[in-house]
Amino acid sequence: MRIAEAAKACGLSAHTIRFYEKSGMLPEIERGADGHRRFTPRLIEWLTLLYWLRETGMSLKQMRRFTILAKAGDADIEERRQILLDHAATLKAKRATLEKCESILAIKIASYGTNTKEDAP
Repeated sequence: MRIAEAAKACGLSAHTIRFYEKSGMLPEIERGADGHRRFTPRLIEWLTLLYWLRETGMSLKQMRRFTILAKAGDADIEERRQILLDHAATLKAKRATLEKCESILAIKIASYGTNTKEDAP
């Protein structure tokens, strides 16, 4: 699979895939005789994971650390697990904040009623 197909399969742009590769966040990518990258299903899984880690707000620094540990093998699996647990806790806190914001907005929207010209600010 070439980079355009890989990008479509994992949700990342080809530019982002190249960035992740240059940043050392991808395993070695084999190239065909034509010099083009060849993406395996395993690489697509890894790219998809990176997509979702970034989509959920994980920093590039954390992603790099996670990648370094993954490349090192199972010796540091507990640290990788902890990175994901910490990120899950961060997501939970963000979700709670967003839910509070949503409820406050709903109250404010309801306070305007149907006649917005006469309603309070």
